[in-house]
Amino acid sequence: MVDSIWLLAVEAAEEGGGGLFDFDATLPLMAVQFVLLTVILNAVLFKPLGKAIDERDNYVRSNRVDAQERLAKAKQLTKQYEQELAETRRKAQSVIAEAQEEAQKIAAKSVAEAQQQAQAKREQMQQELDQQKQAAMAQLQQQVDDLSRQILDKLLDSVAA
Repeated sequence: MVDSIWLLAVEAAEEGGGGLFDFDATLPLMAVQFVLLTVILNAVLFKPLGKAIDERDNYVRSNRVDAQERLAKAKQLTKQYEQELAETRRKAQSVIAEAQEEAQKIAAKSVAEAQQQAQAKREQMQQELDQQKQAAMAQLQQQVDDLSRQILDKLLDSVAA
C-alpha cells in the first residue's frame, strides 16, 4: 500500500507538475542551501557583529561603572577636603585668637613692668631727694648753729668790750 501511494505521488508529480509542493530534488537542495547560507552568515557576519556589539556594550558598561566610581570618589574627596578646609580655618582662627591674646598679655605685662620700673625709679629718686633734703637741712642747721655762735660770740665780745 505504501508503494502504491508513493507511485501515485511520483506519477502526479510527473504529470501535472506545478502543484503547491513539488517533491523533487530542488526542495532538499534549497533546504541545504538555506542551512548553508545561514551557517555562513552566522560565521561571517552575525558572530563577529554580535561579538563587536557585546564588546562595545561591555566597554560602555565598564566605563560607565568606572565613571560612577570616580564621580563618587571625587564627591567623597571634595567633601573630605571641604571638611579639612573648614577644620583648618577653625584652627587658624583659634591660633590667631590665641596669638592676639598672648600679644595682649605680653603687652600688658610689659606695660606693668614699665610702670613698676617707673614707680621704683620714682621712689628711688624720692628717697635720694629726701636724703639730699635731710643732708641740706643738716648742713643748714650746722650753718645756722655756726652763725648763731658767731653772732653770740660777737654779741658777747661786744657786751664784754
